[in-house]
Amino acid sequence: MVSYADFHKMPSRRQKAMEHGLHDYLGVPSHIKIYLDNGAFYFITHGGTTPTEEYTEFVEIAKPDWFPIPQDFIPTPKMTLEEQQECLKLTMSMNRSYSEGNYVPVLHVSSVLEEYTDLFKSHQFLVEKDSIALGGIVPNLLKASKAMHPHKILESLIHVRQEFKDKKLHVFGIGGTSTLHVAALLGINSVDSSGWRNRAARGIVQLPGTGDRMVAELGSWRGRKPDDKEWEALAECQCPACKQYGVEGLKANLVHGFRNRATHNLWVLLEEARLIQEHLLAGDYKDWYPNHLDNTIYRPLIQKIIELEKL
Repeated sequence: MVSYADFHKMPSRRQKAMEHGLHDYLGVPSHIKIYLDNGAFYFITHGGTTPTEEYTEFVEIAKPDWFPIPQDFIPTPKMTLEEQQECLKLTMSMNRSYSEGNYVPVLHVSSVLEEYTDLFKSHQFLVEKDSIALGGIVPNLLKASKAMHPHKILESLIHVRQEFKDKKLHVFGIGGTSTLHVAALLGINSVDSSGWRNRAARGIVQLPGTGDRMVAELGSWRGRKPDDKEWEALAECQCPACKQYGVEGLKANLVHGFRNRATHNLWVLLEEARLIQEHLLAGDYKDWYPNHLDNTIYRPLIQKIIELEKL
């Protein structure tokens, strides 16, 4: 997943990506799909709107494999009901305007999600789409003001998955070691998150089945530090960065430390996803996850999904 905002901020990179195509420009093999984020969150938070014409030109020429509508209007938990309905109105207008072609329509987790669903299903071309994307989760997972309870977020995910059983579902903002379990159990087809990079920049690493730990004190960022047992686990980590540079590489400052932590965090996520699929295929997931996942707020949600699957 790459963001159009990053290309828009650097015109020379945008031009080169269009000249060579995203796959060649990024050095990504053709069998690996490139997802493009429209950068809506960046543009809104920087006081502007998505440059629609530039985005559509980039999509047409640079040829990402997957791309959403040019702009969606993201509701936040602190918005009034009327403000969230306005976001719904604007996003659905964009969904309808780009219902033809390969643009992926977007819905949002919010107080008006069911209205999104009803409007979406009333439009013939949108109903015929084979893919949809679900956004609006990040402000809630980050526990912003008036954020939804995790169980409410789960209900929203279940609602969308059940309403659109025949569609490929991409969810923006899921990418933690625990939330990957929720995504896999609900049959979500793809997810994306920059959290692993953001954590690395803040001196934080992810531990399999456990969560985040602060291994390098950088600026004002603070967090829970590893205990002795967790330091031992990091010392035995088999990710490329830890095998080459060890724990000291994770503790390092500047670019060297960031690269090591980012490599470690991404490896942990990929390994977590592999383990989840392995145990789901083996049929022993419900016996495996209680011993694998530490005390996380998502364990009750996982249990709830498993119980729903039984029903």
